[in-house]
Amino acid sequence: MTEILEAEPAVASELFGERIDVARAFAHNLAAQGEERGLIGPLELPRLWSRHILNCAIVAPLLRPGLVGDVGSGAGLPGLVLAIARPEVSFVLIEPMERRVAWLSEQVAALGLGNTIVMRARAEDVRLPQRLDQVTARAVSAFRTLIPLTAPLLRPGGELVLMKGAGAQGEIEAAAKAIRKYLLDSVEVITLGKGVLPDVTRVIRATVD
Repeated sequence: MTEILEAEPAVASELFGERIDVARAFAHNLAAQGEERGLIGPLELPRLWSRHILNCAIVAPLLRPGLVGDVGSGAGLPGLVLAIARPEVSFVLIEPMERRVAWLSEQVAALGLGNTIVMRARAEDVRLPQRLDQVTARAVSAFRTLIPLTAPLLRPGGELVLMKGAGAQGEIEAAAKAIRKYLLDSVEVITLGKGVLPDVTRVIRATVD
């Protein structure tokens, strides 16, 4: 490691509770292998907890028991983090790149995540025996691009829970046509982690009618 791994912030144990040891194991594995395997950039170790792991963990309370799909899981942010934090929720991690699928599968086994399966596929090619209750994604693409990839995976009444940056509200405005086409309702930006994390997490949440 050329960079020093960020010390675990005190709030991590609050966000993960009794699952903190599993989160620590994931952080260790990602720090040890992430750059080498092309999962994280070379400058991410000093902010791995605060910018990445806790940034995802703060979203966990928005999930409800059921089946959640994580599109473009990559390094496991947010999919693996959420699966650690919410063991009572079932997850499908959807990732098209073989080397990332290998990483995700290794971590599911190493961390004992019996609530998680990994699927190698592009979102538009996914065929599941049942529709999803919720779909998550982080840093995949613009909201208007994500809608046609994710909304068809949801059951009626299912939710999109998409992690976004500071321009989230603008992304909603730019996606007006897709919002209408795919019958999205109650589209909103939720800001999480204010006063808890160094940077807030923004989520676009929407319901599919």
